[in-house]
Amino acid sequence: MTLQERDHAVIWHPFTQQKNRQPPVPIVKGKGTLLFDEQGNEYIDAISSWWVTLHGHAHPYIAEKLYQQALTLEQVIFAGFTHEPAVSLAERLLPIIPGNFARIFYSDNGSTSTEVALKMSLQYWWNNSRGQLTVDSEQITVNSQQSTFNGERTKILAFNDAYHGDTFGAMSVSDRSVFTLAFHDKLFEVIFIDTPNADNISQLKQIVISQGQEIAAFIYEPLVQGAGGIKMYEAKWMDELLKAVKQQGIICIADEVMTGFGRTGKLFASEYMTEKPDIICLSKGLTGGTMALGITACTDKIYQAYVNDDKLKTFFHGHSFTANPLACTAALASLDLLLKPECQQQIDWISTQNKVFANHLTTLNSNSTPDRLPTKSRPTYDLRHESLRTLGTILAFEIAEGQDGYLNNISTTITQKAMEQGIYIRPLGNTVYIMPPYCITLEELGKVYGMLEELLG
Repeated sequence: MTLQERDHAVIWHPFTQQKNRQPPVPIVKGKGTLLFDEQGNEYIDAISSWWVTLHGHAHPYIAEKLYQQALTLEQVIFAGFTHEPAVSLAERLLPIIPGNFARIFYSDNGSTSTEVALKMSLQYWWNNSRGQLTVDSEQITVNSQQSTFNGERTKILAFNDAYHGDTFGAMSVSDRSVFTLAFHDKLFEVIFIDTPNADNISQLKQIVISQGQEIAAFIYEPLVQGAGGIKMYEAKWMDELLKAVKQQGIICIADEVMTGFGRTGKLFASEYMTEKPDIICLSKGLTGGTMALGITACTDKIYQAYVNDDKLKTFFHGHSFTANPLACTAALASLDLLLKPECQQQIDWISTQNKVFANHLTTLNSNSTPDRLPTKSRPTYDLRHESLRTLGTILAFEIAEGQDGYLNNISTTITQKAMEQGIYIRPLGNTVYIMPPYCITLEELGKVYGMLEELLG
C-alpha cells in the first residue's frame, strides 16, 4: 500500500470534508521553503504550513538544539518543577513583547493560549470582586468580609469575523460561522462589534462606554484577522478603540498567534499601536513551526489578582505538556534566528516585494477589460474590486467567483492549479493569500508571484 492508501484507511484530517475527499499529498521531506513528495516533486510552501514555519523546514540549527536537549531532558511535570529552557524563554520573551508584561503562562497551542487568556481575565474579576473565600461542607461560600470592588464583570467583547481557535472558549469569542455552527447553543454570549474604521469608530466607542462596566475583557487579532479571511484594518482606528476600551478598565487580550514573530513586518502587530495589551497570546511561529507550544503573557496587574492566601483564588489550569523542554528549546532556537539582522532584513525585503507586487497587480487589474477571454497569458479569474491588501509578509485578495466565504469551492481548484506549478497555497474559500517562510529566495518568491499573476492576469 502507498502512504496515501494507508492514510485513507486510518486518518481523519482537519478541516476536510470526508466524503469524496481528495487524497492527501504524501510529504516525505522538507528543506528550506520546499516540501518534497514521494515522487520527488517539490512544492514551495507559500503559506508556511499553516503560518507556523518561520525559517524553513528542517532547519539544522533548530534540529541540533532539539537533539542536544532530547539527550538531557525531554519532559517533566511543570507543577512543582522547572527547567532551564522554560525559564530562559520567559526571560527572553518578556523584554521584547510590546507592553509591560511580567509573567509567562505556558500551554500547548494557539487555541489553548486564548482559552487561558479568557479564563485568566474572567477569574481576575471574579477574584477581585470577592473577599476571602472558604470551603464549607464542599460548598464555596463568601466570607462576611466583602471586597471593595464594585461588581463583577462577566462579558467578553470581540470582533465580527474573528477566529481564536477550536476549543469552546475560543469558539465562543470567534465569529458565528461555519467553524462554530454545530455548537452555537453551547457557546457563551459575546458582544460582537465590527473592526474599527473612520465611519464606525464613534459608534464602537459608544458601545464600549455603554456596556463597559459589564465587560471583563476585549479579545482581538491585531490588524489582521486570520482564518476569518485575512481581513485587515488600520492601526490608527484600532488605537483609538483600544484607548476607549482601556478607559473602561477592560482587560485587552491581543491574539497574536498568527501575527506574532514578524508576520506583519514588525516583531508583533501590537507594536503598530500606542495602546498595548494586558494579555498577549502566542503560538504558531513561536517555535519556528517545529513543535507545538502556546504562551499567554500577562502584566503584573493581572498576575497580582492570583497572589493570595486564599487557595480558591488559584488559577486552576494546566496541561500535561506545559512548558515541554523540547518545545521551549525549539522556541529559543527560533528566537535566535529571528533576531539576527539578516532575518529582519529578509522580513523587510519580503514586505517590500509584496507592496511592489500588489501595486503591479492593481495596475494589471485596472488595465483589464471585462470582455477578455481567458488564455494562458490572460487571467483565469477576476480580482474582487479593491480586495488586494498587504501587511508585512502577508498578501491577500479575493477572487471574484461566487460568494465570499470559506465554503466557496474555488479554493480546491486554485490549490490544484498552484500545485501543478510546484507551489502550495490553501485559499480560505475565495480568499487567496501568501505568507511565506522568511528564508524564501528571490527565485522562489518570483515563482509564487508569477503563479498569482497568471491566476489574475
